[in-house]
Amino acid sequence: MNEKFKSILYKSDLTKDEVIYLFSLSDKDEIAQLYKRSDEVRKEFCGDDVHLRGIIEFSNYCEQDCLYCGLRISNDSLPRYRMTKEEILTTVIHIVKAKIKTIVLQSGEDSSYTKEFIVDVIKSIKEKYDVAITLSLGERSFEDYDAWKKAGADRYLLKHETANKKLYSAIHNKQSLDERIKHLEYLKSIGFQAGSGNIIGLPGQTIEDIADDILLCKKLINDMASFSPFIPSNDTPFHNVLKADLEMTLKTMAVARIVLKDAHIPSTTALGSLIENGREKGLEIGANVVMPNYTPNPYRQNYKIYEGKICITDDPLSCAGCLQFKIEALGRTISEDKGDSLKTK
Repeated sequence: MNEKFKSILYKSDLTKDEVIYLFSLSDKDEIAQLYKRSDEVRKEFCGDDVHLRGIIEFSNYCEQDCLYCGLRISNDSLPRYRMTKEEILTTVIHIVKAKIKTIVLQSGEDSSYTKEFIVDVIKSIKEKYDVAITLSLGERSFEDYDAWKKAGADRYLLKHETANKKLYSAIHNKQSLDERIKHLEYLKSIGFQAGSGNIIGLPGQTIEDIADDILLCKKLINDMASFSPFIPSNDTPFHNVLKADLEMTLKTMAVARIVLKDAHIPSTTALGSLIENGREKGLEIGANVVMPNYTPNPYRQNYKIYEGKICITDDPLSCAGCLQFKIEALGRTISEDKGDSLKTK
């Protein structure tokens, strides 16, 4: 191992140039050392527990028109759905029975679900179950965030997707990066455990951009940071764009762990869709979270952000058992707690 590489791997803080240096590694032995080091950092700061978060994708309606996303409002070919409160709460029961301690309520940006509706769902869950609630509903008003935090929601996931302002504006024709960052800062200020992250492989993205993505997550003191590969959707302007490069995706996750240290980092469903056993690979290079999908049939196949999403034809009730077997085969353990931010300890 050359001295420059070794010194960067074991530094407590990395500069942007040093992050880019790690991205540029091509020697297989050095890349293997990078992955080994990222797993060591995960073990040091997060332990061997893997936290499961049960996702309910309760609506695939979206008012945004992001160029990469199959849920975009311009996609007229997608069968749309909205789950009722009763359907959501029934699904929560299945997640709780699987002994999963975090419920993730996720949707497109769908304002037909009012502030009051989400408050009611949060309170209904919290009154019955000792679980954490993560919301992933896109940009909403600060008043909505206040109400949902007061009702008992614990976390909010709002990916910044790219830290390049021009690229952000190019793919989000109704939104700006500055506004997204204001929302992330506000969520933290009122006590949410906040998560962000990027998409790797967007058209026009550079390794400098990806370095900025990781460093933005550090600046925002993200409690969770998600780095997921771009996979095209047929009914979008990006349908002919190539999938993200696997090695770049894995390098990004590994470097993110080294930089962010104690942030929760998921091994995403998109990674599992990019390559067979992708989620297991992610856990081996620094990830400590997996999000099994509990969206019920027939809805789950229509939450179609990208093509080839894994597990959409599976019985959602089998998700936890399948993942437990795979996680334990890696020598890791399933956490029995809510998996709150390690930054609050």
